[in-house]
Amino acid sequence: MRIKKISDVLGKRVYTDSGDYFGEIEEANLYENKIDGWRIRLVGGVTSLLGGARGVIIPHQYVKAISDIFIINKAALPSPEPEMEEVADLS
Repeated sequence: MRIKKISDVLGKRVYTDSGDYFGEIEEANLYENKIDGWRIRLVGGVTSLLGGARGVIIPHQYVKAISDIFIINKAALPSPEPEMEEVADLS
C-alpha cells in the first residue's frame, strides 16, 4: 500500500512484531518535510506497563510495515521505569 496522505493512516491499529496489540496512530511528527516519528495512543493494559502513560512517540525507523495496520519493532518500546525503592533516613 502506497500512502499518499498522512491522514490515511491516522487511527490505524499498531501491533508489535511479536503480535501484541499496542495502540492506534494518533499523529505523525514531521522534520524537514519527512516523517520523523509517530505518536501512538496506548490502549488497555499497555498503559499500566508504561507507568500510566496515555501515549508514546515511536521513531519512524522502528516501523517495520504500514498497510491496514502498523507493525513496530518491539525494541522501540520504552521500558517501564523501575519503581524507586524507599531509602532509609539514617540521620
